[in-house]
Amino acid sequence: MQLIIRQIHKFLIKNKKTVAVAESCTGGLLSSMLTSISGSSIYFILGVVAYSNRAKSHLLSVPATIITRRGAVSKEVARRLSRNARKLAQADFGIGITGIAGPTGATFEKPVGTVFVSIDSPHRNICKRFKFNGSRKNIQKSAALKALELLKNESIYRH
Repeated sequence: MQLIIRQIHKFLIKNKKTVAVAESCTGGLLSSMLTSISGSSIYFILGVVAYSNRAKSHLLSVPATIITRRGAVSKEVARRLSRNARKLAQADFGIGITGIAGPTGATFEKPVGTVFVSIDSPHRNICKRFKFNGSRKNIQKSAALKALELLKNESIYRH
């Protein structure tokens, strides 16, 4: 875990890039990981834990109609979280995470462990759906690590 954080840290500082995060099911874990190395204030602009649908709408401008129609755990919401966090912070990269860490909250279409991670930059937005297994804590950690991996790939290999 520390290796990927160090790689991202070095890349962002070297290339003068910034990041903003809007996370739901990870409850701030991704923000904590991104700020675990001294000097991260150079690139880490904003971290928002928008757990409720109201917070997603009011703080991050995710239309309530999208949440109602698609669900808070959806590709559409993850994309909006990443895009709107990036724009709000005027950052180079935005990360959005929404999912079901469990053990409650699952549906047939979206079982426990379903997570959407989105990375937004001025040039493109990617969003991927994942299904993680294990405890609530394990699902949260897996989701945060996957977001770091996607950020690394998006920033380093598409820069």
